[in-house]
This record gives sequence, C-alpha cells and structure tokens, in this order.
Amino acid sequence: MTTTRSGELGTQEQQDLRHWFREHWEHGVAFNRDCALSVRQWTPEGAELAIPYAERLSAHDGVFHGGVISALIDTAGGAAVMAGHDFAKGSRLSTVSLSVQYLLPAVGTEVVAHARCVRRGGRIHFSEVEVRRADGQACARGQVVVSISGKRPGLPAAHDRSADA
Repeated sequence: MTTTRSGELGTQEQQDLRHWFREHWEHGVAFNRDCALSVRQWTPEGAELAIPYAERLSAHDGVFHGGVISALIDTAGGAAVMAGHDFAKGSRLSTVSLSVQYLLPAVGTEVVAHARCVRRGGRIHFSEVEVRRADGQACARGQVVVSISGKRPGLPAAHDRSADA
C-alpha cells in the first residue's frame, strides 16, 4: 500500500474503488441488472455502457422506451465521472441535472452510451453522453451534472478514509 498524507488515498486504493464502482454499476444496481446493462469500458477517459433490446424496455415494437434512453444517459454520465474520480474527495454520487436530446428512434438490437467527463470540480462534475444504435447512428445525446461528496454506504471497509464532506 502506498503511504499518503491523512485524507489522501494511495494509487492502489483509488484503483480498487474504481474497480468496485465498475462492478457495482453492472451488478450491484438492481435497475441496471433489470435492463441487462453491461459495462464495456471504464477508464479515466470515460465509460461505455450497453443495453440489449428487450420487449419490456420498449415503447413500441422494436423501439426502446425514451425513459430507458434517458436513464442510460444518466447512468453513463455518472459512470464517466466515477471512472476517473479522486475518491479522496468523496464517493456518494447524486445527479444534479440531466438534459436529454432525442435524435432518432432507438431501434435495433442494442443501444450503447459513450460518455466522458468534460469538467471536474471540487464537488460538481460534468459529463457528455452520446447514445448510438446498433447501426452506429446517434439516437440521443445528453449532459449530466453530478455532485460527489461524503461516503457512499456499502463501500469495502478498507476505504473508510474517503472524504466526509
């Protein structure tokens, strides 16, 4: 383990938390599991999340419900922030603002959200997301603003030193 000043987390602790959140996004969040969401990329540069088409997620035959697309944008935007986050600044994420622009019907076998954090602040972080259909066409875009502060309940006990703010 890397030795750090009080309040800081070592490189391994940061990596462990990023890994924990990646796994949590895919397996620990009931809504994400219900949508069969998969994490395809989780790096400091951003996140890529996919949802396969299922009738229960549709608005009309063969078309994803707009609420599913909106939820995917929110989830991917938060993921992009957490994938490169400094957990010494906190680990409890809350969405502050969500903006969605629908471009085309979300048809096909899956939708994939490509998200990146475009600005990191002390507590407030901004991400941009593009959702593409299986044919590669963009069907929606969004902006997500999240706040991260305090400790997220349920983190492994070894990570109790993240920010209390």
